[in-house]
Amino acid sequence: MAGEWEKVARWAGMGNNRSEGDSMKIGDTMVEDTVAGAEEGKQDGAAPETIEAGGEGSGGPAGASKAELEQMRGERDLLLDRLARLQAEFDNARKREVKERQDTRDYAVQGAVEPFLGVMDNFQLALKSQGTLEQLRGGVELILKQMEEALKGLNVQPVETVGAMFDPRVHEALGSIETAEFPDHQVMEEVRRGYKLRDKLLRPALVRIASNSAVVSD
Repeated sequence: MAGEWEKVARWAGMGNNRSEGDSMKIGDTMVEDTVAGAEEGKQDGAAPETIEAGGEGSGGPAGASKAELEQMRGERDLLLDRLARLQAEFDNARKREVKERQDTRDYAVQGAVEPFLGVMDNFQLALKSQGTLEQLRGGVELILKQMEEALKGLNVQPVETVGAMFDPRVHEALGSIETAEFPDHQVMEEVRRGYKLRDKLLRPALVRIASNSAVVSD
C-alpha cells in the first residue's frame, strides 16, 4: 500500500513538474509574443508619427496648422488688396470733390465778374477821354447806370432811402436834420448806398433822417 502511495506521489510530483514547466513555457511564449508585438507596433507606428510631425500631406495637428496658416495668409492678402483699393477710391473721391467745389466757385466768380468787365472797359475809356468836365460827368453817369444793371442781373438791389421812413433793419442813421416840413424819422439824405441780395441784406444804407419836433410820435 505504501508502495502504491509512493507511486502516486511520484506520479503527482512529475505531473506538477510538467505543469509548472508547461506554464513557464506558455508564460515565456506570451511574454515573447507581447514584446514582439510591441516592437512591431513601434516599427509600424514610426513612419506615421514622422509623417504627422513633419509631412505636408498628413491630417495631424501640424499639417492642419500649416494649412490654416496658408489660408490666413491668403485672407490677409485679400484684405490688404481690398484696403488698398478702398484707399485709392477714397483718394479719388476726395480729389473729385475738391475739384467740383473749385469748379463751382470758379463758375460763381465767373458769373459775378463777367458783367463788370464791360464796366471796367468804359472806365478805362473815360480815363483816356479828353472831353470837357460835363462830358466826363455824363460818361461816369452812364458807367454807373451800367454797373447798376450788372448788379440787377445778379439779383442785387439798392436799399430804398430818400423819402422812405427810417428802418433800422436796412438803414443806419449817421445823424438827423432839423425840419418842420417832413415827418419825423423820414430819410432825408443818403450818405452811402446799401444793397440787398434778394431779401438778404448785404450792407445797410448810411442815411441822415428828419427830426421834426412838431410831430408827436405815438
